[in-house]
Amino acid sequence: MVVSAMLLAFVLNVTVFSQVQHLVSQQQLSNEFREELAAGTAPVSEGDFNDHLLADGAPVAILTIPSLGVNEVLVEGTSSGVLKSGPGHRRDTVLPGQAGVSVIMGRAAAFGGPFAGIQELAPGDRFHVRTGQGDQVFQVIGVRYAGDPLPPAPTAKQSRLILETARGASFMPSGVAHVDAQLVDVAKPAGLRQARFAGLPPQALAMASDTSTLWALVFALQFLVAVEIGAVWAYRRIGAQKTWIVFLPLTLLAGLYVADQVTILLPNLL
Repeated sequence: MVVSAMLLAFVLNVTVFSQVQHLVSQQQLSNEFREELAAGTAPVSEGDFNDHLLADGAPVAILTIPSLGVNEVLVEGTSSGVLKSGPGHRRDTVLPGQAGVSVIMGRAAAFGGPFAGIQELAPGDRFHVRTGQGDQVFQVIGVRYAGDPLPPAPTAKQSRLILETARGASFMPSGVAHVDAQLVDVAKPAGLRQARFAGLPPQALAMASDTSTLWALVFALQFLVAVEIGAVWAYRRIGAQKTWIVFLPLTLLAGLYVADQVTILLPNLL
């Protein structure tokens, strides 16, 4: 019963509830970021308007790809837990539209799969990124995979944006897909960044899992075991019918909690 509940909860979490969670998170992030844009306090560096380091999951831009129907709020950070909310900006790179190279990672299947179709982009396709420095228009250079040559490095007045997601069948990634795009206008000044690639935590890299919340998985499993112990006790004391009515929802809830924590252990671009 426990194993069945966990498997059912995992499938439901990945295919259904994660999509709902993504929609709710995006709505909240959209409201927050649009308020910052209206107030002129949207971030243009690694710090916020008060020079405090941006927290993981803080909104930093809005990505719009009309040809794919994508309209996503981008958040700071690229760990598996952060990418549950939407595509994430890798901390060691500049923001989209600024001089240099910016890297954005997004999921291909779970939690809305916002980057599921980016490999369909063709050279010449255009999309927009709205940041605290205005609306940035990018033009796709091409799609590349492991082993493909890198495009020429951008000049001091150019801005390059790289979109990254999992390559392969849904929930069965075989590598990483990269979509390179170039800003069509002159790049904006780059804000101060403290993060460096060498200093990024392992969970912030492409196809990495996040083990920093293993403690939460332990508590989730303990909750599930406690529910099952209570179900056995209730079955013997008050009978099967009342036990099913009370403990079936609790078992599913505990299973979903466990499944959510297990999902974080999966590759962040899944």
